[in-house]
Amino acid sequence: MSDAIRDEVRRRYAEAAVAATEGAGCCGDGDCAPDGAVFGAGLYEAGERDELPEAAVLASLGCGNPTAVAELREGETVLDLGSGGGIDVLLSAKRVGPTGRAFGLDMTEEMLALALRNAAEAGVGNATFLKGEMEAIPLPAGSVDVIISNCVLNLSTDKPAVFAEMARVLRPGGRIGISDIVAEDRLSAEDRAERGSFVGCIAGALSKGEYEAALAAAGFEDVGVEFTHEVLDGMHAAIVKAVRSASAVQNEPEPVAAGARRGCC
Repeated sequence: MSDAIRDEVRRRYAEAAVAATEGAGCCGDGDCAPDGAVFGAGLYEAGERDELPEAAVLASLGCGNPTAVAELREGETVLDLGSGGGIDVLLSAKRVGPTGRAFGLDMTEEMLALALRNAAEAGVGNATFLKGEMEAIPLPAGSVDVIISNCVLNLSTDKPAVFAEMARVLRPGGRIGISDIVAEDRLSAEDRAERGSFVGCIAGALSKGEYEAALAAAGFEDVGVEFTHEVLDGMHAAIVKAVRSASAVQNEPEPVAAGARRGCC
């Protein structure tokens, strides 16, 4: 089942990349509405959208604006999980400046190609795009200051592996600032599945309590899950923050994948 879900996610987001490249919104109208919930570029300030190529904005499928909550600082290294057309990578690259670095990780060739074009058009030279899956991040241990993600973690079929990988690549004291869809604790897994599909960001969502417990188990502290707006009955867009514990175990560094693709300049 997990392979089938992954293939369906890849297909859907490949189609979204093609639509954005052709000048349409990810769902044909400029904003994406998985299972009836309004997501997308409208969650960014107009000034932020104006900084970026139109295709990057049109490809936005997120449920929030993680760059607005991650409090990025000059010189930091940022990783965006499920970077899509690159909107959050490009915004992050601008915020961390020329002494910083923004990585984007995506498993979809079409999205990676779109992100590279967007980086070139925006003139962003401190962005690198990696092909891979967030359950096995192709970066060394302890190499990242901040991890962001925009409505992508709910699509993973192995969330403990994702959280473990996040803890591995973060430096001690590194932090996460994530936008995601999160369920109220009263909803069972069956309740969530009734409200929407896995690929539509609903059936695979964790509950608030599950999210908090999973991050703590992976070695995070100061965990906070804050609902921002309801997208369906009992399902909310949320801001997730946490800090990697200095005592969490890190494995030996792994080499960066040979498929890394830098932005322009």
